[in-house]
Amino acid sequence: MTVVAPLKPTVHIGLMSGTSLDGVDGVLARFSPAGDAIEATLAAAYVPFPEPLREELMALQAAAPNEIEREALAANALAMHYADCVRQLLLRAQLDAAEVGLVGVHGQTVRHRPELGFTRQTNNPALLAELCGIDVVADFRSRDIAAGGQGAPLVPAFHRAIFGSPIQGRVVVNIGGIANISILPAGADDGTSMSGTFGFDTGPGNVLMDAWIKHHHGRHYDANGDWAASGQVHPALLRCLHDEPFFRLAPPKSSGRDLFHLDWLAAALARTGEAITAVDIQATLTALTAESIAQAITAHAPHTGQVYVCGGGAENGLLMTLLEQALGNRISVQSTAVLGVAPNQVEALAFAWLARRFELRLPGNLPAVTGARGPRVLGALYPA
Repeated sequence: MTVVAPLKPTVHIGLMSGTSLDGVDGVLARFSPAGDAIEATLAAAYVPFPEPLREELMALQAAAPNEIEREALAANALAMHYADCVRQLLLRAQLDAAEVGLVGVHGQTVRHRPELGFTRQTNNPALLAELCGIDVVADFRSRDIAAGGQGAPLVPAFHRAIFGSPIQGRVVVNIGGIANISILPAGADDGTSMSGTFGFDTGPGNVLMDAWIKHHHGRHYDANGDWAASGQVHPALLRCLHDEPFFRLAPPKSSGRDLFHLDWLAAALARTGEAITAVDIQATLTALTAESIAQAITAHAPHTGQVYVCGGGAENGLLMTLLEQALGNRISVQSTAVLGVAPNQVEALAFAWLARRFELRLPGNLPAVTGARGPRVLGALYPA
């Protein structure tokens, strides 16, 4: 008698806590029984980080005393917040843990140094599996780096699978702490063909704007870009910021807080030799994000007619306006919400999709994007 193993659930959870260090975004999605097509998003949740955890994660971005122990304790705290997000998703979808196949979790990036052969996403996936009783897939970036890649960005393949169009070339811009673009040529929109799909990190997204307003006003972000809108762009400072060699590097390339931080900004301010008001600096940082994204699109996708934005930057009205202006007002710039996915859910959904790709033993990276020697199955499994 042949015993047929029961099919695993095709409902998976994706969890994302990004460079902005604001909290955990989670989604619960149902996939097609035989593939990685997303049939429905069943629930979404957000769990903010308490200020002490946020500050500790920020401090771990740089070398400091006793950082090994401090990182381990932060990882445990993160796992508890991830588990809280899982519980909220299950409650909202009215599902039990046994009805969920996998949790795909990115972890919190504290170092990203692909040029040295490593990236570090703080996490305790074993504890998360223990807390939520669901198999966990984590550590998605390391396999790509082991194959000579940047380990980032990982979202272009996912963007192609859910946002690709058979008749229209598109660019998807993710503006989290760091900004990245996915170039999606017209073609198959079912994820079966990734031909021509390309992408890379363009530079700072919200990271500098958030850090500057936190430094001056104690707020975590510039809501709608209102503070920046009350200032003026300082041309000399903007030129100094654009002098950063990263902007001129050819892809593949990726970045993070290891490069773009307040000391980097301070060095640029010193080179200008001018006294600049805090609000004008905020306006200039907002312009830098918009212009660096636009320059990347113009250089690598000059004929695109549609740009769709996800991540926290999609909620910044001034940034969206400046991006459209930097593109010469010739390209429509809209939120991914018009394509059916809320901008704050896209990255979490991507890690549910990457977990599904891991389950099917399908590659999650695109060598043309990351520079890896070939396609690789990404992630590591922590059984419940």
